[in-house]
Amino acid sequence: MKADDVARFLRENPAFFEDYADMLAEVSIPHPHGGRAIALSDRQLLALREKNRALESRLAELLQIGEENDAIGDKIHRLCIALLSAPDPRSLLSVLYLHLREDFSVPHAALRIWGPARDAFPGDGSVAELGTVSDFLQSYAASLVHPFCGPSGNPEAAAWFGEGASHVRSVAHMPLRDKECFGMLALGSEDVLRFYPEMGTLYLNRLGELASAAVLRFL
Repeated sequence: MKADDVARFLRENPAFFEDYADMLAEVSIPHPHGGRAIALSDRQLLALREKNRALESRLAELLQIGEENDAIGDKIHRLCIALLSAPDPRSLLSVLYLHLREDFSVPHAALRIWGPARDAFPGDGSVAELGTVSDFLQSYAASLVHPFCGPSGNPEAAAWFGEGASHVRSVAHMPLRDKECFGMLALGSEDVLRFYPEMGTLYLNRLGELASAAVLRFL
């Protein structure tokens, strides 16, 4: 009889060891971490302990993720209140950059607006956020279904960070939208792993939505 036949028989007859319980004490198998043989019951106990350690590790990981998400949620909430409290567009920009730098620890942030949304800053040509943006970059921002995260590969957008541009190693780009894309928020970090292609973008997406709604308040 082959090993597969024995395994099939035991699966098809789950009551076998109930009828022959004494056999459990007689069966010996190799220890998982050594060459000596141990009883089947001891092997099962070791397997349960290993499974329990794995579950405890996974639970600790989930708890840590939950705590981190709660902390980010609190930061988003504070930012939302601050944006709603901003009395004018200039204050809005100051509040946005301040929270990104101090609360979210993002050292580099820049926002650009184009199209009708520029009317949120009437009669003020000195605002960097109203600077010229190429058609290519506008099309790029409009094409973003989700925030882009990765290396700083767009020279025009990288230049938005000014003197700090040469230190930026990873970026996040979030389109600003109403019915159509009217701008982009760019975040930059000197850590190459701060914004990476495989990272989750849920909160970055919400950040872009908040910035969009905040600008649209003044139209």
